[in-house]
Amino acid sequence: MKRVLEPVASWAIAALESRRREVVLSRVRGRLLDIGCGENRLVRAYGNGVGVDVVDWGDVDVVVEDSARLPFPDSSFDTISFVACLNHIPRREETLKEAWRLLKNDGRVLVTMISPLVSAAWHRIIGPWDPDQCHRELQDGEVWGFSAREITNVLQKNGLKVVARKRFDLGLNDLYLALKSPSANGSPGSD
Repeated sequence: MKRVLEPVASWAIAALESRRREVVLSRVRGRLLDIGCGENRLVRAYGNGVGVDVVDWGDVDVVVEDSARLPFPDSSFDTISFVACLNHIPRREETLKEAWRLLKNDGRVLVTMISPLVSAAWHRIIGPWDPDQCHRELQDGEVWGFSAREITNVLQKNGLKVVARKRFDLGLNDLYLALKSPSANGSPGSD
């Protein structure tokens, strides 16, 4: 049975990745930083940016030990994306604070996310063929996904205001567009 499902699973994974990339690309502006870039297809398709990840997937521009400490100057990027990865970043609040630091004042953050229920089902069914999931279980700090309320709250808590939510893939995926919210003393969550 596993052999029969392998081509279907491979097709489903590729189709989902392609669809996410297409939806995110429609909202990218200026210089892009893709955090958790995986095989770095988003940056390659866009052509103006940097892909970072904690794992070297083969075409990563910058491999880091901690996505909450990135080697770029303040206000370096117009857009920062987290494509299907924010739930897999254990120190996500610190990483979002870092994203806030790296964004220009009129910058935007793009996040794709599925709900915890959809994520758990997806990983159970497709996990054996998904290169990011087949060799490991969830690590400390990782979660299956986030609800719309959870995403909005974590972004807002870290200086990012959600201004749009687009559902796609039959409503199973969401794209969130958040803008940098300047605060009184120049850092997120300090109001």
